[in-house]
Amino acid sequence: MRAAVITAPRSAALQRLPTPDPGPGEVLVELEGCGVCGSDLPVWQGRPWFDYPREPGAPGHEGWGRIAALGDGVRDLAAGTRVAAICYRSDAEFDVAAADAVVALPDELGGSPFPGEPLGCAMNVARRCDFAEGQTVAVVGVGFLGALLVQIAARAGARVIALSRRPFALQIARAMGAEHVLDAEDDTALEAVQELTGGVLCDRVIEVTGKQDPLDLATQLTRVRGRLVIAGFHQDGARRVDMQLWNWRGLDVVNAHERDPAIYAQGVRDAARAVAAGTLDPSALYTHEFALADIASAFDAASERPEGFLKALVRP
Repeated sequence: MRAAVITAPRSAALQRLPTPDPGPGEVLVELEGCGVCGSDLPVWQGRPWFDYPREPGAPGHEGWGRIAALGDGVRDLAAGTRVAAICYRSDAEFDVAAADAVVALPDELGGSPFPGEPLGCAMNVARRCDFAEGQTVAVVGVGFLGALLVQIAARAGARVIALSRRPFALQIARAMGAEHVLDAEDDTALEAVQELTGGVLCDRVIEVTGKQDPLDLATQLTRVRGRLVIAGFHQDGARRVDMQLWNWRGLDVVNAHERDPAIYAQGVRDAARAVAAGTLDPSALYTHEFALADIASAFDAASERPEGFLKALVRP
């Protein structure tokens, strides 16, 4: 099989290696594609704590495809079943996953892309947000995850305010159901939200960027006894928080990252059912596709986010 290898920062090559055999309790997945995640980018860009070359297929973890072979002891899955797989070397033609980390996809999804891990993440974050009709919800950062959360909140009956620094992302937020869109880097953003809410601010605020300044803004937008939900992946060092404001407003602060594989898988199942039923529609968010041989361009696009970019998919 072929697998992409990040050989050095901002450098990738294809490597041929034997197709792996699934071990006991595992399945081999022939991949149709894999999404590029924002958390992949530090590996691509380079950080002092990473060693190179990386493992073949890493850091791809948004793969989907069909089961090609079953390991010993796997009884509840069948070869040929279309699945989303939570495994971590999916920038390749095949990857091996634990049987309990793959989710069978409904027939209604046909041949549609299904990067299960981020779709499942959106469902799990939404569960922690506890959206309800009549709430005012602010989403700070409109990438793939932020756009999905805008749609989920709006379809739950919430009034959604989306904030991003990219005009295209704000257009997407409108299309996904945001009632108001604001430039997150405009100094008047907080004042605008105060005006929109009569000074009360927002019942739920989700920070989806993993950056310091949007985290500060998200804190300021959260009302007294509101819920501040951290969905951004803060992976480049310590953060400061305005503990005085957190205390004064009595905020509920939720770190909406999961580490239990069973919860990951449940989120993917929930997403598969929602997309099949039409209650979640990510189709407009898949804006760019690249061949596996051109994965360097996929990583560059996700890093630079040109006009019109939201999500890159890599196709073997």
